[in-house]
Amino acid sequence: MTVDDTNSGAGTEPPPGSSVHATPHHEVDHTAEPTDDPLAIRLEQLILGADRRYTPFQAARTAGVSMDLASRFWRAMGFADIGQAKALTEADVLALRRLAGLVEAGLLSEPMAIQVARSTGQTTARLAEWQIDSFLEGLTEPPEPGMTRTEVTYPLVELLLPELQEFLVYVWRRQLAAATGRVVQAADDEEMVDRRLAVGFADLVGFTRLTRRLEEEELGELVEAFETTSADLVAAHGGRLIKTLGDEVLFAADDAGTAGEIALRLVEAMAQDTTMPALRVGIAFGTVTTRMGDVFGTTVNLASRLTSIAPKDAVLVDGAFAQELTRTGDAPASEAQAAEVVAAAAERARLAEKEGRPVEEEPPLPTYRFGLQPMWQRPVRGLGVVEPWLLARRGKPSS
Repeated sequence: MTVDDTNSGAGTEPPPGSSVHATPHHEVDHTAEPTDDPLAIRLEQLILGADRRYTPFQAARTAGVSMDLASRFWRAMGFADIGQAKALTEADVLALRRLAGLVEAGLLSEPMAIQVARSTGQTTARLAEWQIDSFLEGLTEPPEPGMTRTEVTYPLVELLLPELQEFLVYVWRRQLAAATGRVVQAADDEEMVDRRLAVGFADLVGFTRLTRRLEEEELGELVEAFETTSADLVAAHGGRLIKTLGDEVLFAADDAGTAGEIALRLVEAMAQDTTMPALRVGIAFGTVTTRMGDVFGTTVNLASRLTSIAPKDAVLVDGAFAQELTRTGDAPASEAQAAEVVAAAAERARLAEKEGRPVEEEPPLPTYRFGLQPMWQRPVRGLGVVEPWLLARRGKPSS
């Protein structure tokens, strides 16, 4: 599909009441239907910076984009079907022009442009919902008796909007720089999409029972505390938080040592918080497909299965993860091997002292961060028989 109006019927207005970009039943509508509420319209104008001016058909025609392509862009961004209501602005026209222009210039293929629209829409929709539900809801409590929350909302949004906009762009640029750096460091083009990563799931034990016992507000506070602690620890120790699922978080790291440190710190942090249930973590290492900020593949499935069979307050890893820790010197192949290394080092030191040589010239002992204990092999649904390993810390955690 090109960006002109070929085969699009752009020269004629669609029949009244027809749906020009009906949202399929499996799509999530992130944009509310047009409203006639005066305050809602004022807030919309403030946030969008423009008045309602176009129907969807008029916006597509003004942007020089086929109705079909415009519909797919709108659907991808998560916008609700508004029929032919006059609810779009100059900003909507400009967005269509920009996306279509990238396709026309050959900078993006049409499917890629759709992916850009979808990933941006999904991410910002969640951000906007969080800001309204959590941030603005708390800030718009009436400051004086007799004032309504509605009366406070407009001036507050007016003050916050430019600051939040600048902050959003700053964080996005920072994240884009970090992601670009990882791609540049990839060994080859194939590794940019299918990469070897450590993927971990951290799951709160007994969360379903908690939902029956706790009030909604208490449950929300617990989930918020869990997600905040997890996000902070994952970021601080060099991992990436892929997504949160209420009682579970999914994270990834470029190397096994980083993922192991994150997993153990998560377990330790939750164990120290008496308000939190126990945590269990499963990690697998291998090839992972990345798409739209998410991860897919057998490695991800294995990590999820390991989490489901992990004991509480423990970390289970797969054989590939254990081998990677051994290869990098972060863990011994076995405790027997570690004991042999220590014994050999002690013998070398004894001989050096006997021969009058400085003990300091002897090779230093390896500094293993982790210990690995093999567990019983067991069948895992959809993945055959696996041999999990119990990951533990050797020595004190580094600060």
